[in-house]
Amino acid sequence: MVKWRSAFVSTSHLQQTGNSKSSISVLFLLFTRRPILHLRRACIYFEMPCLYTTVSSPNTENFVNVRRKGKHQFQFDKIDEALTLFNQMIHSHPRPSVVEFTQLLSSIVRMKHYVTAVFLIRQMELLGIQHNVYTLTLLVNCFCRLHYVGFGFSVLAKMFKLGLRPNVVTFSTLINGFCNESDTSGAIRLLRVMEKRGCAPNILTYSTIIDSLCKDENITEALKLLSEMRLKGIPPNVVTYSSLIHAMCNSGQWEEGMSLLKEMVANNVMPNVVTCNILVDAICKEGLISEAHDVVEKMFQAVVRSDIATNNTMMDRYCLQSEIYEARKVFDLLVDTGCAPNIVSYNTLINGYCKAKRMDEAMKLFHEISDKGYIPNVVTYTILIKGMCEVGRLSAALELFREMSTHGQIPDQMTYSALLDGLCKHGHTYEALKFFQAMLNSGLEPSIFHYSVLLDGLCQVREFKLARELFRQIFVKALHPNIYVCTIMIKALFEEGRANEARELFRKMEKGGCLQNSCSYNAMVQGFLQKNEMSSAMQILHEMADRGFSVDAHTEVMLVDILSSDETNQTFSEEVLKNKEDHQIVNVK
Repeated sequence: MVKWRSAFVSTSHLQQTGNSKSSISVLFLLFTRRPILHLRRACIYFEMPCLYTTVSSPNTENFVNVRRKGKHQFQFDKIDEALTLFNQMIHSHPRPSVVEFTQLLSSIVRMKHYVTAVFLIRQMELLGIQHNVYTLTLLVNCFCRLHYVGFGFSVLAKMFKLGLRPNVVTFSTLINGFCNESDTSGAIRLLRVMEKRGCAPNILTYSTIIDSLCKDENITEALKLLSEMRLKGIPPNVVTYSSLIHAMCNSGQWEEGMSLLKEMVANNVMPNVVTCNILVDAICKEGLISEAHDVVEKMFQAVVRSDIATNNTMMDRYCLQSEIYEARKVFDLLVDTGCAPNIVSYNTLINGYCKAKRMDEAMKLFHEISDKGYIPNVVTYTILIKGMCEVGRLSAALELFREMSTHGQIPDQMTYSALLDGLCKHGHTYEALKFFQAMLNSGLEPSIFHYSVLLDGLCQVREFKLARELFRQIFVKALHPNIYVCTIMIKALFEEGRANEARELFRKMEKGGCLQNSCSYNAMVQGFLQKNEMSSAMQILHEMADRGFSVDAHTEVMLVDILSSDETNQTFSEEVLKNKEDHQIVNVK
């Protein structure tokens, strides 16, 4: 008894921790020897909610009262109601047929209690209740939903062994399981087994595999399967076409995708909202907003109503192209067509206003959110804080930051990024450091972007010592400084008169996987020129020329000033002029 109880408790713990696979393994080990004849004990040990009622016949007054959903389906509000009914059924004399058990199990599966369904199916078998194809198909479905396709496949083998004939639903369920595990080749092999067994695949079977092939970017094989379908007289449906069109648009095969769309309409397969969203999203990503608008209009003409996602995509693309007026037209059209804007719609348009620096209109829309019964989220506040910082309205940004916390919206990394960047760019570096500390205290992990913003801000106010301390923290946090951060520190070290340390950092960068670029080379040249270390400057100039980098405007001005000076070292001048003639470094005007 102790062994059984501990096994059930272990299974319950595995379920609670989300390890459904392991819980099923325990169940199979548990039920291979003998049945649990009393479900109440099973539920107590398993810690499953069960309202047990002792009955001898399903006709007694204690028989659980359940609602029927249609002619052949049970409907339960809670899983314990289903378990109570199962308990009553197994104790009834005579027992209900396997068909009624299957109806009950179907209801439990629809409630997504897959492990419970596995438990009960196994219990039926051990009690001598013979399974049929439908019961075992449910078991296959449970295993596939739990990402245990191997067990589902073993159930299929068991069906063959018992002389049962799996139907198209059985095979399609298992094929879908393989596809969900990204094992498309396994799904295709099972399709061939299915055909050899005399079970004809249907549109669902083919569409599932075609969709999986498209997700694998294997359009060629998907099209071959489409041709196979047609040869067998199975016409593709909207799901089949949508999967293929999506894959073609993503791979840049526009003409093929549009050709398939025309074929789809010609075959009286009308595009749905999903098809519309696929087309609009793909076209907008190419910057073809007017074409996307045409697609939406055609969809309306075809009695396909574009949903909120379609319109949000169009608004976002209009905003990215600074066409805020057109984005607003789409937003207003949502209300006119009865498709109410959601929080994503508001955030998209607010972001467009902020990018256009039209903050008053952004704030007007922000206040409208609450009036419409929505709640501004973290994204809403972050967009507005960033927008306010970019136009220099720091007090408004700080007020929004305080307001979001008051309304239960916890600032995330993006929120702090926007605030720190705005404060540092406007010279409020010390205040930015306070917010950075608040971010750390909240448990958020800073990214390299947060460090780069603060380092730049500290260098702007000439707090080089603090900058060096903060730079060391990057390595303590196991982060990797990027080229931007290293260039900031190179400039700071030169400003402090630490030329050797700057040179050392410059050489260590590539060893640490941070490749040099034009900015880092120019920072080194400028630093050496400022310190009048001409030979070192010349060495870096040679090196950057060899690597195909050129000097920027600031470095060019410094070189011109030095060449124009009477005190310029003759050798340095000759070397620079020589490189100028060879077009290796810069064309000095």
